[in-house]
Amino acid sequence: MTLIKSISGIRGTIGGKVGDNLTPVDAVKFASAYGTWLKSSNPDKKLKVVIGRDARISGPMIHNLVLNTLVGLGIDVIDLGLSTTPTVEIAVPLEEADGGIILTASHNPKQWNALKLLNEKGEFLNGAEGAKILEIAEAEAFDFSDVDNLGTVTENDAYMDIHIDEVLNLPLVDAEAVAKRKFKVVVDGVNSSGGIIIPKLLEQMGVEVVKLYCEPNGHFPHNPEPLKEHLGDICNLVVQEKADFGIVVDPDVDRLAFISNDGEMFGEEYTLVACADYVLSKTPGNTVSNLSSSRALRDITLKHNGSYQASAVGEVNVVELMKATNAIIGGEGNGGIIYPESHYGRDSLVGVALFLTHLASLDVTVAELRASYPQYFMSKNKIELTPEINVDEILEVLTKKYADEKISTIDGVKIDFLTDWIHLRKSNTEPIIRIYTEAPTQYDADALALRFIQEIQEIVNK
Repeated sequence: MTLIKSISGIRGTIGGKVGDNLTPVDAVKFASAYGTWLKSSNPDKKLKVVIGRDARISGPMIHNLVLNTLVGLGIDVIDLGLSTTPTVEIAVPLEEADGGIILTASHNPKQWNALKLLNEKGEFLNGAEGAKILEIAEAEAFDFSDVDNLGTVTENDAYMDIHIDEVLNLPLVDAEAVAKRKFKVVVDGVNSSGGIIIPKLLEQMGVEVVKLYCEPNGHFPHNPEPLKEHLGDICNLVVQEKADFGIVVDPDVDRLAFISNDGEMFGEEYTLVACADYVLSKTPGNTVSNLSSSRALRDITLKHNGSYQASAVGEVNVVELMKATNAIIGGEGNGGIIYPESHYGRDSLVGVALFLTHLASLDVTVAELRASYPQYFMSKNKIELTPEINVDEILEVLTKKYADEKISTIDGVKIDFLTDWIHLRKSNTEPIIRIYTEAPTQYDADALALRFIQEIQEIVNK
């Protein structure tokens, strides 16, 4: 089965059987459930929803299905067309809309698509709201509007430019200082909407842009998850072009990775670390990331006399804890920057602008900046789920085995050893167990992961 229903939306591969994959019927069903939930939460109100999509091949088909389903429910639609996740998030409150839908499967390969659902603040739904939508979808309890009460559609393709303006107006973003440094940057937009919006932002900050895979045609030239093994082309091009650094985003532009001037990965985890270092140096405060993120953010936060806390994995969980602790910046170690001064959502544009301003204030290369941060190395692995794998049982066995260590079970199992840690959890977006480890050397991180993969195999084979 490649249809994954979760509290954050519905995700699946295109084609196949209804209920097993993301077919047109499933897209209509879940758009209907979301619209029905909105109507039940706002009786007697004419509703408005913002929608946008990334550039994947199935985008226009799913987009039309979802848009017209909302119209059929009597909901007015503000259609941003080709867009990004953070762009839709900022558009919802600006349009005074009641919700938003982003049609994107984020970092998943091109055969996938998804409906990501937002509330009236442009933030992801919480667990209870998501569960209610799944319940409505299951019951197919939909009531469509009659012909005199159908929704209307307003197209607005200005929001990528509006988003850029919003970012440039942030108090800690200094485009003039950046322009003076005459940076040269290579951008890999993975042939999605990041290939439009990131170069536009850079050019408005006075940066010379070298484009790589910036044609938004949905034909991803490599696996769209911005990990080292997928990014050989941009690593080579940064060195070849003698660029100051490289920027990589995923198809919906909420994950951000940098390539240092020497062609090496800056490290997804260190995107947030660098941005937090800059923000905390100007506006001290607290930070939040998730349990699978690097200890480096904790170290940087303590350096600036702030307090750090870790949430369960998932943007909605990070945001919840950020609000509870008044965190000034936070995010996820996958390159997701959440800066409340802008909005409570992962935003690569915000990350790029803060990083450039930080770099403009320093007399160092990107490689030197990376070397100045606490050195941790991570290993990210996964085990494909098969029917004989009982994830809960595996985690229970490991929790008992390592009961003497510092353990968190708020999301899977995280075991904190003195110099390293491992986090094991079932993915929300794919049929896999994720295995993240971190240690002072890459060898140790890889070795810790390998050790636990073997332990899991022993448990499964018992």
